[in-house]
Amino acid sequence: MPPIHYDACPGCGATQIRPVFLVKDYTVSGEAFPVEECTSCSLRFTQDVPDQLSIGPYYKSEDYISHSNTRKGLVSRLYQMVRTRTMQQKAGLVERYAQKRKGRLLDLGCGTGTFLDTMKKRGWEVAGLEPDADARNMAKQLYNLDIAPSHELYQLGEAQFDAITLWHVLEHVHELHEYLDQLKKILKPDGVLLIAVPNYTSRDADIYEQYWAAYDVPRHLYHFSPKAMNVLTERHGLHIKKLLPMWFDSFYVSLLSSKYKYGKTQYMGAGLHGISSNINATRNTKECSSVIYVIRKEG
Repeated sequence: MPPIHYDACPGCGATQIRPVFLVKDYTVSGEAFPVEECTSCSLRFTQDVPDQLSIGPYYKSEDYISHSNTRKGLVSRLYQMVRTRTMQQKAGLVERYAQKRKGRLLDLGCGTGTFLDTMKKRGWEVAGLEPDADARNMAKQLYNLDIAPSHELYQLGEAQFDAITLWHVLEHVHELHEYLDQLKKILKPDGVLLIAVPNYTSRDADIYEQYWAAYDVPRHLYHFSPKAMNVLTERHGLHIKKLLPMWFDSFYVSLLSSKYKYGKTQYMGAGLHGISSNINATRNTKECSSVIYVIRKEG
């Protein structure tokens, strides 16, 4: 199949789009992909990406931590150390905004199942969807979780879940609008949807420009700003109630970005850029490196 080329914004449908820069795939292929921006809703998106059936090989790397569980390299080891703490923090957010200590949770793009295991141990009934078969097998081996392929999302019935989580997943989804419509359908009327995505309007993104690791082309199809997320969710009858910061992401992304830009990780400089980005975001969560959007169905 030919690559996907957009003549209009994949978020809002506007035809006023402009080129931003070329971004290299540093993880797998070494290929460069154009990133363009909608001048109406401000969504950025990757051009000429492989279609849903062809993109799988671009995920086959030990460096893709959520799927491989690798501890290779210092950055990966730091990620694994922090992950245990962040899992509990995410669990606390689910319970706080779902306003329940127990309920039914769906985690989309659940990788190897670490978050699902965390929630299961807290008494939640959990379900997960994951496109990568190797990650699903690892979830079974590590946590005895039976994870379904992602396409089974569309087989789920209405109003099933108290909470649905997408931790850095929406930027990967080819069927963006169909996906959001289905999430709205399967969420209970009083349920909560938590969507975490990178934020290209952050200070670390501005510093590293085309080397910013969270562009992660071609796996990241879309690059969100808070404005773009608001336009997109409102289009589907979903409403953002709160924005929450993900403080660790600025450090992790800056470390990777420095490696991409300079050829090796600049630990001191990247750490300072991470601190600078977070200090800037304390005044305005809309400028955090990654943002969690707390979303509900009601207005």
